[in-house]
Amino acid sequence: MSKNLDLVRSIYAAWGRGAFNATEWADTEIEFEIVGGPDPGRWEGVAGMTEGWRGWLAAWDDYSAEADEYRELEGGRVLVFGRMHGRGKTSGVNVETAFVNVIDVRGSKVTRLRLYSERERALADLGLAE
Repeated sequence: MSKNLDLVRSIYAAWGRGAFNATEWADTEIEFEIVGGPDPGRWEGVAGMTEGWRGWLAAWDDYSAEADEYRELEGGRVLVFGRMHGRGKTSGVNVETAFVNVIDVRGSKVTRLRLYSERERALADLGLAE
């Protein structure tokens, strides 16, 4: 297994436990983007990523993300297919839905993290439409 996959798997292991506060894996200039969905946005740097995550997580109780499949792509990119679980703070409704994340790794740090709620859009953005 490659170092990139090891790094990404360790991130998702923490996220699967609902632990989203660690950032040692992130490059100081990381680009963080929520693509589509109800609250899209783009942030730069660790502080920006923290702000973006905080906004997203504020809507949920018991939020976690679990990876089901990892695909290593060219150029240090890892494609992650998975499921997120959470309960809406306002609605109280339990939600489970699929996601696709695209993670760019350079050296031993994540330089770009894109979160997609639509598989087709993620694959199209990567030129991998099914």
